[in-house]
Amino acid sequence: MDLRPVFLVNGLLLSLLAAGMCVPAAVDALAGHPDWQVFLVSACVTMFVGVSLALGSHTRGSRMTVRQAFLMTSTAWILLVSFAALPFAFSELNMSFTDAFFESMSGLTTTGATVITGLDMAPPGILLWRAILQWLGGIGIIVMAIAILPILSVGGMQLFRMESSDQSEKALPRAAQVAGAISAIYLVLTAICAGAYWLAGMSGFEAVNHAMTTIATGGFSTSDGSMGHFDSAVMDAIATVGMLIGGMPFLLYLKTVQGDWRALGRDSQVQWFLIIVITSVLLAAGFLWLVNGYEPSQAMRYASFNVVSIITGTGYATSDYGLWGSFAVPLFFYLMFIGGCAGSTTCGIKIFRFQVLYAAARTQLNHLIQPHGVFIPYYNRRPIPEDVIVSVLSFFFVFGVCFALLAMGLGMMGLDYLTATSSAATAISNVGPALGPIVGPAGTFQALPDGAKWLLSAGMLLGRLELFTIIVLFTRAFWRG
Repeated sequence: MDLRPVFLVNGLLLSLLAAGMCVPAAVDALAGHPDWQVFLVSACVTMFVGVSLALGSHTRGSRMTVRQAFLMTSTAWILLVSFAALPFAFSELNMSFTDAFFESMSGLTTTGATVITGLDMAPPGILLWRAILQWLGGIGIIVMAIAILPILSVGGMQLFRMESSDQSEKALPRAAQVAGAISAIYLVLTAICAGAYWLAGMSGFEAVNHAMTTIATGGFSTSDGSMGHFDSAVMDAIATVGMLIGGMPFLLYLKTVQGDWRALGRDSQVQWFLIIVITSVLLAAGFLWLVNGYEPSQAMRYASFNVVSIITGTGYATSDYGLWGSFAVPLFFYLMFIGGCAGSTTCGIKIFRFQVLYAAARTQLNHLIQPHGVFIPYYNRRPIPEDVIVSVLSFFFVFGVCFALLAMGLGMMGLDYLTATSSAATAISNVGPALGPIVGPAGTFQALPDGAKWLLSAGMLLGRLELFTIIVLFTRAFWRG
């Protein structure tokens, strides 16, 4: 395998990451905090490695193969996480490399799990760096979902391959142009969200940080209390809308901007997503109102915010939903797995896979009732190819196996059942907070042993790259070509 294209892309991405480190360096320098030197040195080291890889691997006109794309995607995320951990490891927070790597992985995969306590007193550069990582990870996930995973046919993502669409339905002629246009939309939405937070009462610094992690559905906050620190119904509403925006396909936003105003409304994936969100919110709000004695408006506020936060994998919290009662814990546990729409910044299994599974199951039932009938499963009013159904079924199986192995591995390290299973779920689904007193919304992952943190980091990477992108690298056939 020719590794030059892989090294070239990795070098360019590391150079971009180094440029991003200069922003918190400037913020710390303006604030008079000595950590600006850490960011500057980290940026120089990262830039040196990135430029060296890019210059030493430059190729003319070579087209990346599928095997190279698999390797590039996996190595890029691992390299970016490793270098992004440098500012954490050498800052005044005095974090071990295990904790720094965990925090960096959680940031770039937009998981939102943290090992840092005392965020209210943390240096501004570190707070901003956490937000930048999630913001960069969010746009990286969108580009990966529209440009890379469909070509690699990972987990049924070939449904969204632009090359197979009719010419009239292409948002823009080339994937690179699509990625550029979506990045512009992503930036504009972040700016609008930041403005709304600022008008609602956040400081400029807090507004920018939370806007980046809201649209990226990442969940890192500038306070240990997350969004609950502000105790504002208006801010909760802004965050809820922002998380919903981040949870829907960005390609449809592009079509809307281009004049197709019905693109979002007629997409079945968006319809299913909103139906699941509304149903879950009503169930949670009804439980809080009728069983826990909350006022109806208060019940709706807490339920809508926290349900949207979990199903989109954002991980913000306004209260410890683990204390809401026996119904809330299983509801939020299952919501962790669902996720948002394909082509969004969200996590989890994704809505379209449940649609494909439902369509396939419905077709099978019809075959049982009418063995000689002809029944075709549909997605978005189009027939679903058989290879997509096989890919989706395979994804569900591998997802379940990986979750079980992750939970058992955490259990072997001494974690109790609730902590182990919910941590495994939140890692592989890239949600953030888990359940229970240790890793729940009111806790952090700091108390876990180092082995558990490395295992959870691997789970975050697996979940973010849709499992198969990583697993395929461990097969003998991949390296044989």
